[in-house]
Amino acid sequence: MSILPLHQRSLSLDHQDLITFLAKTENILIIQDLDGICMGLVKDPLTRVIAPEYLQAVKSFAGHFYVLTNGEHIGTRGVNRIIERAFEDPTVAKQKGLYLSGLGAGGVQWQDYYGNVSHPGVSEAELTFLEQVPHKITAYLQQLFEQENYGLDPEQINKCIAATVLDNKVSPTANLNVFHEALLESSNGYIELQRKMQSFMEQLLGEAAQQALGTSFFVHYAPNLGRDLDGREIMQLAQGKDSGTTDFQFMLRGAVKEVGVLVILNRYYYQRTGSYPLGEDFNVRQAPQKHEQLIDMIKTNFDPALMPTIVGVGDTITSKAQEQDGEIQFKRGGSDRGFLQLIQEIGQEFQTGNIVVYVDSSNGEVKNRKPLKLEKLIDIDSQQEVWRVVEGPGDIRDREDPLTLNVVFPGGYQQYTSCFQIAASQRYSAVK
Repeated sequence: MSILPLHQRSLSLDHQDLITFLAKTENILIIQDLDGICMGLVKDPLTRVIAPEYLQAVKSFAGHFYVLTNGEHIGTRGVNRIIERAFEDPTVAKQKGLYLSGLGAGGVQWQDYYGNVSHPGVSEAELTFLEQVPHKITAYLQQLFEQENYGLDPEQINKCIAATVLDNKVSPTANLNVFHEALLESSNGYIELQRKMQSFMEQLLGEAAQQALGTSFFVHYAPNLGRDLDGREIMQLAQGKDSGTTDFQFMLRGAVKEVGVLVILNRYYYQRTGSYPLGEDFNVRQAPQKHEQLIDMIKTNFDPALMPTIVGVGDTITSKAQEQDGEIQFKRGGSDRGFLQLIQEIGQEFQTGNIVVYVDSSNGEVKNRKPLKLEKLIDIDSQQEVWRVVEGPGDIRDREDPLTLNVVFPGGYQQYTSCFQIAASQRYSAVK
């Protein structure tokens, strides 16, 4: 067992140490993603399930736990419907405050534990435009497959389109997971579909600009290969069984997870002090986008004596080597990278020992994550066999990746939620 504190470890499997830390640390703030973390990563969001025991465990961390996701709380494919289905009586979540509080849609959708939702900083004109996007995506896909069916029959195409178009209120999405599966025998067809969907999303941005909403939206690709020189996310083309970018999310500008960390931190300080360091109405659309500017904002406004130890939990991190001008360059991305790296930097700046937790979701239905690689060895002290992680989710050659994954869960969401529930039980017992 390592004698280093958790925030100084890399790819650690010391889950008991993390359980103890979560259970006993009073001034702690957990910021967690959802898909692949507390429920399985599936092709069709409508089939997701969440354990009621996990939701009860979250309640033990009330005030110290918030979600930060690019998905949404509400709507037919929102997490709230999954939570309600977890109980025989769907009204239990509302009565007992078992909804997952925090930010959805990358940071523009706030929810409390009782399912009360708001969209701070979003205008009616933007909401009106977003409402039309799912219908536009559906019409585009129908037209596209009328021109070229890629070997699929009409019934299959209609089913795939129905599963692909996510009618989220503030982050309408084309999720190509089902098309990737349907086009496994035609990888070129799927890649062509990726490129065409990217072009269509650019077309939607152009339509928004014509309605004086040119600065309102951007396209989030999940997973992605980081950002280009203009700050736009880089789509990841499929390669073999790796589906590459599957989610094309039409999102509100400013709705990036790292900025959401400041919104959550602002509310956390209010709980403890009765005042908002950044003001009661602060939202992600008012914040700068660069990490160094976000850090400066925190240093200027937040009392370091009250800064919590932040634990960030995610599962979508990429690092891929690409040759350019005869040199190897690494494209680093993933929808969780930004907020996890910001949490790490806050910990370094405030010396709070912030911890980055990674959950391996590669065993889910969606095959676009690289699994952790483990090996068995003999512990020198105990002479017993132990496991260690020898390769993380990124490119093994990328030795200068600034993001350190302190604690990892190769067993996926089941392993993570089991440990989380044990920590919650111990924390609840201690409070009693």
